[in-house]
Amino acid sequence: MRIISANLNGIRSAAKKGFFDWMAQQDADFICVQELKAQSGDMTPEFLTPHGYNGTFHFAAKKGYSGTGVYSRLKPDHMQIGFGDEEFDAEGRYVQCDFGNLSVISLYCPSGSSSDERQQAKFRFMARFLPHLEMLAACGREVVICGDWNIAHKEIDLKNWKSNQKNSGFLPEERAWMTTLFDETGWRDVYRLLHPDTTGEAYTWWSNRGQAWAKNVGWRIDYQIATPGVAATARAASVYKDARFSDHAPLTISYDFTS
Repeated sequence: MRIISANLNGIRSAAKKGFFDWMAQQDADFICVQELKAQSGDMTPEFLTPHGYNGTFHFAAKKGYSGTGVYSRLKPDHMQIGFGDEEFDAEGRYVQCDFGNLSVISLYCPSGSSSDERQQAKFRFMARFLPHLEMLAACGREVVICGDWNIAHKEIDLKNWKSNQKNSGFLPEERAWMTTLFDETGWRDVYRLLHPDTTGEAYTWWSNRGQAWAKNVGWRIDYQIATPGVAATARAASVYKDARFSDHAPLTISYDFTS
């Protein structure tokens, strides 16, 4: 089982940069995408069912904003759009697709970098989403949550950690929240299970400012976080950097798992 997570920073922009051509070559079972920046009326056949995949989407109410989706080879047994929170479901941040005993989720956590107001919204999201994560961890299903979590968990997860300790994405409260997921709720950071010490090769996002991409001044903020059973079957993980579809890079993980 092969799963890809990719923040597209606009599905139309990523398509022009070759994302769907690349996707066709990956032999993936599931492709989770975030930051569509599109509404249903913007979705062409290429975007809805590329290369025969089924597409399930959560569009934001605000035009040109957020949005998530799951592409799957098979039609889901069940789909859930949103996680039951009025404020953040309006922002198109959550799609869950169930296949047998496996749930695959595409998630786009808020960023707080633009203003204190958005940082406070991010804290509200974290507080409201944690009970849902606890419920999922205890539901008896195997779950993989793919997405842009907008948090670098540890110092190893970004280049300039010392100078970012007071910046959104590496705040102590955000990092502690991630630690709670792994140490108390039982979720697994799948990439780190396979590559516990990797630094620069693990980065998935680079600022458009300066020469962050050229100098690999990056952050690891895109994750596949899974329940222990499916996480234990992970065999290979990589970040694709040979072409740029957005300011993020796709994260691909292969699992020896059958639902």
